[in-house]
Amino acid sequence: MLTHFIGGQPVAAGKVFPVHDPVTGAVVQQVHEADPEVVDRAVRAAREAARDWAALTVGERAGWMRRLAEGVEARFDDLVAAEVADTGKPLDLTRTLDIPRGIANFRAFAEIAAQRPEDAFHLSGLLSYTVRRPLGVVAAIVPWNLPFLLMTWKLAPALVSGNTVVVKPSEQTPSSAAVFAEICAEAGLPPGVVNIIFGYGASGQLLVEHPGVDAVTFTGSTQTGAAIMRTVADRVKPISFELGGKNAGLVFEDCQIDKAVEGTVKSAFTNGGQVCLCTERLYVHRSIFEDFCARLAVRAQEVEPQPMISAEHRERVLSYFALARSEGAKVLAGGGVPVFGDHRDSGYFVEPTVVTGLSEWSRFNREEIFGPVCHVTPFDSEAEALDLANGSDYGLAATLWTTNLDRAHRVAQRLEAGLVWVNTWYLRDLRTPFGGMKLSGIGREGGARSLDFYSEPTTITIKLEQPDV
Repeated sequence: MLTHFIGGQPVAAGKVFPVHDPVTGAVVQQVHEADPEVVDRAVRAAREAARDWAALTVGERAGWMRRLAEGVEARFDDLVAAEVADTGKPLDLTRTLDIPRGIANFRAFAEIAAQRPEDAFHLSGLLSYTVRRPLGVVAAIVPWNLPFLLMTWKLAPALVSGNTVVVKPSEQTPSSAAVFAEICAEAGLPPGVVNIIFGYGASGQLLVEHPGVDAVTFTGSTQTGAAIMRTVADRVKPISFELGGKNAGLVFEDCQIDKAVEGTVKSAFTNGGQVCLCTERLYVHRSIFEDFCARLAVRAQEVEPQPMISAEHRERVLSYFALARSEGAKVLAGGGVPVFGDHRDSGYFVEPTVVTGLSEWSRFNREEIFGPVCHVTPFDSEAEALDLANGSDYGLAATLWTTNLDRAHRVAQRLEAGLVWVNTWYLRDLRTPFGGMKLSGIGREGGARSLDFYSEPTTITIKLEQPDV
């Protein structure tokens, strides 16, 4: 039974709901759901801890981040097991990406914050300088696809900047957050600095509308982000949103086609396509279109299917496959439910799917599906490729495959996306900005930009009197 973590203590309150294993469909966990009283208690605990936590030096808070990283390392296997049970991810992906990135987040932001200089300006007998202060209590709402990685991505910069935090993980993936609560207690983190509550969207709504919350960071759907904006508008709370995507990939005739195919397999099908950065729209130069599609279809059929997070999400993805067929798509690979002949047949799997032949204005090409699917369209010129890629309401990420260095720079700078990868995908330097354009979000996090969001500057100006000679 998972309980909330408030003021440094487990809190068993609220009705109980189940969590299902996406691989088998079996119930793997029972979790308490946060009601208004639980949410209020968590926010009050964060507010009570805020002054003392903010009073620590940056160096002291950075030391706590390193201590938390060590705690994650000590509980590495427990976190892997929790993440795999909730998400159904492959063990090797969780061990090599999700948990290591959580450790890296704490260490990276500790160093970035500890080494960050302040601004100072001298002008005609004036000295102006800035100091930064924390926002206060931050509500961090975390999605189900990368639960531990994205929780730490928000926690580390928020905490090192001097804020206290109330985290609300997805109701579908609470277990790694529960293990992290134990790590906070084992490390001796001051009570109330990190609080974790569980529940559905209603619990998140109670959290973001609470008057004791000073800022909101959210990763998830555009629709939920818009609802949060409306909720916090009256109090003008700072927000940082990383929202949906309908990410494009461009494959030019001068690419290394084997690498482009393999890169697209990763960018389309990793974690069953349940990564906000995955490629759902692919544009391939007409001269290599047929060859590329044939190779991609073969590789898609060789990819091990991954489960969708829930039965409901699987049905949503399958509904888009049916929609594609009704709109006249040609299915090159996949498009259905795999049959394993074992316990996985009770899980939430769909086949990696490649389709072509649809209009750019089809719902299939306009709406985020968030599954293992890639639609492929030919293009004839660089200008056309850019128009196709940029013709979306979203603008989170893009991939570009070419061996022409001039084209790589030229096209990458004209793509309307917050992140562009050239001849690769999903490589990240934690110091660089992360975020999207259009319906894909507001603001940037990563490196100093995260510290900018989680703190606000005060400018102090002093008149320097000239000494008498």
